Amino acid sequence: MEKVISDIFLFVINNVIFILTSFLFGVYLILTAISAFALRNYLRKNSYVDYTSILLAPLTPSISVVAPAYNEELTIVENIRALLSLYYNNYEVIIVNDGSKDETLKRISVAYDLERVNYYFDYRIPCERIRGVYKSKNGAFRKLTVIDKNNGGKSDALNAGINISKKNLICCIDVDSIMEPDALLKMVKPFMEETDKKIIGVGGVIRIANSCVIEDGQIQEIKLPNRFLPRMQVLEYTRAFLQARMAWGQLDGLLLISGALGLFDKETVIKSGGYSTKTVGEDMELVVRMRRYMVEEKLPYKVAYIPDPLVWTEVPATGPVLARQRNRWTRGTLEVLLAHRKICLNPKYKTFGMFGYTYWLLFEWLATILEFFGYCYFFVLVITGRVNWPFFLLLLLFVYTFAVMLSTWAVLFEEMTFHKYKSRREVLLLLATALLEPFFYHPRTVWWAVCGNFDYLRGIRSWGKQERQGFTKKQSKKTKVREAETVHQIKSKQSAEDKKNS
Repeated sequence: MEKVISDIFLFVINNVIFILTSFLFGVYLILTAISAFALRNYLRKNSYVDYTSILLAPLTPSISVVAPAYNEELTIVENIRALLSLYYNNYEVIIVNDGSKDETLKRISVAYDLERVNYYFDYRIPCERIRGVYKSKNGAFRKLTVIDKNNGGKSDALNAGINISKKNLICCIDVDSIMEPDALLKMVKPFMEETDKKIIGVGGVIRIANSCVIEDGQIQEIKLPNRFLPRMQVLEYTRAFLQARMAWGQLDGLLLISGALGLFDKETVIKSGGYSTKTVGEDMELVVRMRRYMVEEKLPYKVAYIPDPLVWTEVPATGPVLARQRNRWTRGTLEVLLAHRKICLNPKYKTFGMFGYTYWLLFEWLATILEFFGYCYFFVLVITGRVNWPFFLLLLLFVYTFAVMLSTWAVLFEEMTFHKYKSRREVLLLLATALLEPFFYHPRTVWWAVCGNFDYLRGIRSWGKQERQGFTKKQSKKTKVREAETVHQIKSKQSAEDKKNS
């Protein structure tokens, strides 16, 4: 009798696993088809766009580019130079020194000849005390504003920058990210199109800069990462941005605009309360709260998404650093989902609440937990000798084939659209990576997500230390000489001040 009950239990569990897996893959197929349709329409529509007309248009919206900086002395000068070189007419660059403990502020001050100025502003969004506002004495850098404030974290620094800003739109970026020169032109386009809905935010594609050749803060040569983990993340990012987010942008159910680059309507951000300092998923939380505000105020709105590669960023190249990042992402996702659980399956919030939120709950959070318990269940079956090997091998082949197919489609989408990797060898290497990912990378991301959930239950809310290798090794000799001269100027200035004080 016990054997009969056990067999029935195993039969039910096996079929439930197969049904859930099929449902999951069905959703991925639908999203892939939608993203393919949206990509085709976007490319067809934008093939006729002349972005120079946006650059010269007198009514082009003004933009404040806000970049928090904490202990960025090694690259801050070149990063600011790149931001000041963007192809856009009416914009300002606001660097927020968030209580750095190194010489970040000194390096900016020497390189851009800063002086402290009287600057009127209001704390429309709460943030830590702003100690001073600096402008350059050199008219060539009139677009640059530097804020020095008490340390409060990335979210607090962004809020401080928004308080200081004078433009209509807010572009929030990571200071160590590398923006495409025409990124603002492409991102502002949805704000200028005629529509009956107000655009409150625009997101775009984030690309991986590891192993790329970078000079003077700009990508000079695009290369596929030569290390295993960053190359795996290229596949992951390509699937996320060209398939999942593209589809949800088309369905008006997008919940996340990456913190590396996002363009927002300033007044909507302020009325929504700005960035939350109580979560490590501040980028996702802001988008969800802005959408809730617009729905609850009964204002027609839209969050737009464009598939253009707009910004390049360095991703973790080692297991421990990547583990901390994914742990934080999981905790941030869970914090946001719990804080805004009111919108789950709530028809008041339409696609955003009925499908967008539900997708994140089931597929971005719960699916990893179920997958982990599936591994544990299989391990128990192996120990007890109860594995149905024909069923297991069939399911494994099904899952593996679909995973590789999904990654192959992502690479195909990339090659048929923006074709950033020119070498045939790099494309073939990326496809070979797709064959290895299900065995050597995906199980680790599941484990890191489980650890993130466990740490959330333990009450851990910190960001965790995120070391970066930086781009200095890939910079030109001219850039390194310029940096050495900057360091020498700082030391000379400091020495002169010390003698004067003596």
